[in-house]
Amino acid sequence: MVRIRVLVVDDHRIFAESLAAALTAEPDVDVSAVGSGPAALRCLERGAAESRPYDVLLVDADLGAGRPPQPAPLREAAPEGAPVDGIALVAGVRAVQPGVRTVVLAERDDPRRAALALQAGAVGWVAKDCSLSRLLTVVRGVLREETHLPPALLTGVLREITAARKHRSDSERLVESLTPREREVLRCMVAGLGRKAVAERLFLSPHTVRTHMQNVLGKLGVHSTLAAVALARRAGVGPADLAPPPNGVRVG
Repeated sequence: MVRIRVLVVDDHRIFAESLAAALTAEPDVDVSAVGSGPAALRCLERGAAESRPYDVLLVDADLGAGRPPQPAPLREAAPEGAPVDGIALVAGVRAVQPGVRTVVLAERDDPRRAALALQAGAVGWVAKDCSLSRLLTVVRGVLREETHLPPALLTGVLREITAARKHRSDSERLVESLTPREREVLRCMVAGLGRKAVAERLFLSPHTVRTHMQNVLGKLGVHSTLAAVALARRAGVGPADLAPPPNGVRVG
């Protein structure tokens, strides 16, 4: 019999262990439970290294609630208990082990967070108080490439995803209005560089960089660097490569 390997990730230990015990009673399910995102990533890595990869990840939507989330993808094993929120963990798992099917367990229906989870790579959103038979249906279903959402969430999730796509399209059009030099400056801003650092990086005068930054803000229709960076990220603009530039002088 081929057993389905499931990893439960929840920082509420009693819930995690109870769920794991209930699932383990199934003859075709093999379950482990951990209490944090970093522990989950280490467990997934160990399983893959031992040629016993996990098939499904059940992760608490509110994992690490009240603690600052750690950015995803999470490629390096962090110390046990380091804060990693549920959505960040979904994205991190997709980055390092895309074959694992991730299902989010939630205490309440939330179309916005469910949409974020799907965009991060989740293939299911299930209520924590659902029946065991329902959860098993989802676990087996996602292994058949199915996506599972509560019917009551479908309309809200589709609305959120549609709005996010439109927002991204609008942002992409604004970024396309920038000149190549302005886009280069924007990527430096996304990387967190200030005016002086951008000037040194691009071999420009601070005054020229200031002009470029003002032009970027104006064309993007925002009034601060933070707003420009947020818009750039929505448009898929990544940070500038901060490796030392090749020798030579660039003019702008």
